[in-house]
Amino acid sequence: MSWRDAIALAATSVRRSLGRAALTVSAVALAAALLTALLTIAGTARTRVLDQLSKGGPLSGIQVAAAAPDPGEIDQDDPKPGRAKILDDAALERIAELPEVRYALPVVASRLFVISPTKIRTREVEPFVETAVGVDLRQLPRLPISVIAGRAPSPRSMTEVAVTEAWLERYGLDRTQAASVLGTEIEAGAGRTDAQADTGDGERRRRVIRGRWMRLQVVGVVAQEAGSGSMLVSLPLARASREWSASGIDGGDAVGLSPSPYAGVLVAADSLDSIGRVRDRIGDVGYSTSSPENLIASVRRYLQVVEIVLTAIGVIALAVAGLGITNALLAAVRERRREIGVLKAIGARDRDVLRIFLVEATCLGLLGGVIGAALGYVAARSVGAVVNGYLQDQGLVGVRPTVPTVVILSVIAGSAVLALIGGALPALRAARLPAREAVGGS
Repeated sequence: MSWRDAIALAATSVRRSLGRAALTVSAVALAAALLTALLTIAGTARTRVLDQLSKGGPLSGIQVAAAAPDPGEIDQDDPKPGRAKILDDAALERIAELPEVRYALPVVASRLFVISPTKIRTREVEPFVETAVGVDLRQLPRLPISVIAGRAPSPRSMTEVAVTEAWLERYGLDRTQAASVLGTEIEAGAGRTDAQADTGDGERRRRVIRGRWMRLQVVGVVAQEAGSGSMLVSLPLARASREWSASGIDGGDAVGLSPSPYAGVLVAADSLDSIGRVRDRIGDVGYSTSSPENLIASVRRYLQVVEIVLTAIGVIALAVAGLGITNALLAAVRERRREIGVLKAIGARDRDVLRIFLVEATCLGLLGGVIGAALGYVAARSVGAVVNGYLQDQGLVGVRPTVPTVVILSVIAGSAVLALIGGALPALRAARLPAREAVGGS
């Protein structure tokens, strides 16, 4: 008996038992779909969400701050002993040119006198001093900023502000009530010392006598780790406010202004693996750093564990489908005893009968694997669309789940192999059935 004859007989058997064959294919298809979807989701979480975002993104970010020099060290830009090194344009350029640095984004902080809205949910708050953090909001996907409600300020806006959860707490609000502050207006002013007055005892007292006031509209609520402050504004607005305060006769000391033009620098390494080396190089330049590399390393390990668990679940599902194929073919052997006896009576050998049943099992598994892989791809894309929408709502870069060709081929091949293994026992039983017993027991 040739392979063509075996395939023809297997196809005839399937056509005669379409119901059983459909159920068997459905079981394999569901298992294959589950395995494909789980592998895709796990792979996307590891390679897209983590590895791709870490390549020049927030996950590979390093925060640089002014570092205190050694005792007695004098910086040429700041000759006062014991002062921190200045983070200026030259330092920013030097850091950006270090090996394995993808980009370096400055952070500007400005101290503002704030007159908050008259009432938010009937709770009044006295005027206070707050730090406004300014960053290049054109680079929002690269920044450690997540939008909770509303949106981030426009990159060049001089009238928009986003506030943090610390701002909400000032008014007795929680995260679920973030939308209630959207659209409210804030009066804020940058202070500047323009005059000095004698105290009468030979000492001098500095006074802030002028303010640069502006009206800001709250357009969003964010969670941000770019700098210390509960107000997020555009970089031009923060710079303008800081320059006003620094132009006073005391250089902004009266309002607690730092001597550094930049409150910090957000640096992204080329990859997670290079974070440690970049931090060491920045430390050699003379600045202290911090980064979430230990946290990210732990997350990567956990993701690998999750991927292993999800894969195991899919494999178990396929194994269960293989048992279903075994059961279906055992039933087929019992129903086709007469057919097997006739085949042997006209000269079919044991291996010919074995071949027929193995071909049938493989075809069922292969068909189920193809259908299941397609269903799994659709399921993964559907889940990806939901996740993508959530990420975009948070102001983050969306991800597009992709099913590698190797996953598709592995699932289809695995389905066929498991079906072949599951059909081995019924095939052996059919092959060993004596012709006289088969015909007589029909």
